[in-house]
Amino acid sequence: MGKNQLYYGDNLPVLREHIKDQSVDLIYLDPPFNSRQDYNVLFAERNGSRSASQIMAFEDTWEWNEDSARVCEEIIERGGIVSQVIQAFRTFLLNSDMMAYLAMMAPRLIELHRVLKIGGSIYLHCDPTASHYLKMLMDAVFRTAAFQNEIVWSYRRWPSPSKHFQRMHDTLLFYCKESDRPQTFHVEYEPNSPSYQKRFKGKTQMLDPETRSRKITLEAESKGLPRRDVWDLSIIAGSKKERLGYPTQKPEALLERIIQTSSNKGDVVLDPFCGCGTSIAVAQRLNRRWIGIDITHLAIGLIKKRLDDAFGSTVRETYEVVGEPVDLSGAQRLAQDDPYQFQWWALSLVGARPVEKKKGADRGIDGRLYFHDEKGGKTKQIILSVKAGKLHAPYVRDLRGVIEREKSEIGVLISMEPPTKPMQKEAAEAGFYKPPGLAERYPRIQILSIAELLEGKKIDYPRYAADATFKRAPKSRKAAEEQIPLNGEDEEPF
Repeated sequence: MGKNQLYYGDNLPVLREHIKDQSVDLIYLDPPFNSRQDYNVLFAERNGSRSASQIMAFEDTWEWNEDSARVCEEIIERGGIVSQVIQAFRTFLLNSDMMAYLAMMAPRLIELHRVLKIGGSIYLHCDPTASHYLKMLMDAVFRTAAFQNEIVWSYRRWPSPSKHFQRMHDTLLFYCKESDRPQTFHVEYEPNSPSYQKRFKGKTQMLDPETRSRKITLEAESKGLPRRDVWDLSIIAGSKKERLGYPTQKPEALLERIIQTSSNKGDVVLDPFCGCGTSIAVAQRLNRRWIGIDITHLAIGLIKKRLDDAFGSTVRETYEVVGEPVDLSGAQRLAQDDPYQFQWWALSLVGARPVEKKKGADRGIDGRLYFHDEKGGKTKQIILSVKAGKLHAPYVRDLRGVIEREKSEIGVLISMEPPTKPMQKEAAEAGFYKPPGLAERYPRIQILSIAELLEGKKIDYPRYAADATFKRAPKSRKAAEEQIPLNGEDEEPF
């Protein structure tokens, strides 16, 4: 096998074009249903509170429209049991967003069935809004005999007054492939209750094996009971270091339980909706191979930073990113195909945080980067503007006005083209930012071309401590060098 794989793109073509038949041991997926409600990406503000800004990553993915109608027809025309289930859904759900969701999920589940090894396991994470429909769809794709458990993940959070019981659980649908039992299942045990321990954990006596004359006393202890299908695991509290500010982020303890139970070291774990990369980070820590797929450069950039924070920069040698631009021509294609994705990708090259995009309301700001340059001092910020087209000197003057208005220390213009001499002159006239108590000076206006960023050039700014732009993932309990060693590069990818 080659390196671990992190794919940017729609998971359906990625699965079809890049992932081989029966090449995956374990699949975990947490597909969003209502994009506006569940998959908007919110970031933590500098004070740790949630921002009102939202970036629409899946604005119409699960809406009933021409695309979802076409996919629905394609599934129906293929025939078979999946076709029959989709037809039944269509009769009941009509042209609803739920119907669009199920129509879009059906071909993805079919591909996941294809890539999963015989006896491999799949865990589909969902909430009660769609779990009953998804179970019927999973029965059709994986067959009812392959169903193992409907796992209830129970958690506590701050309640809200309502005329129904508090909704504090998610569902995980656990299936295996073409078998009534998974090939790998490591039984976990729940600790015995205090009352059980008090009643049954006693002392027993036996003959001393050496003297055979006197009795010695031993403690009798049980492993506990095999784990139930109700899991009491905490959500990620706002104060926890694990929290990255990603709204659909799941606790590492949840993924750790799934991966440890249903895979072995060296097995391949796939997450086709990997979001902020919890499954990826846990698989890396537990010495599993992994494949992650996400449709936004925003998520890909966050995952790369999360892996760096947890395992150190050497972790980059263990995986490759597929689908990201690697040269100017690739960057130009991305800018032409999807300007927002280009902006997110360009900002990810410098570790910056995108801002909300409302038509005519960005006020000259595409991204922000926060830093500290003095002990106990206030958080400072860098304003970023991204330009994919032809450059003009007024862009620099505009950026200079923005940083003065925002009271920012530094402004950075990221451009597809190299800057013109008038632009460089305009930037130089902006002067320097001098941190308190330091002799160093940093240009207040900096212009970085995509070519320079691809070559490794960075923003020039002071850093007393870690950047405050994104919350840092906690350092992994295992060093990066403890990961599964990679074989030669001449081996085939997944």
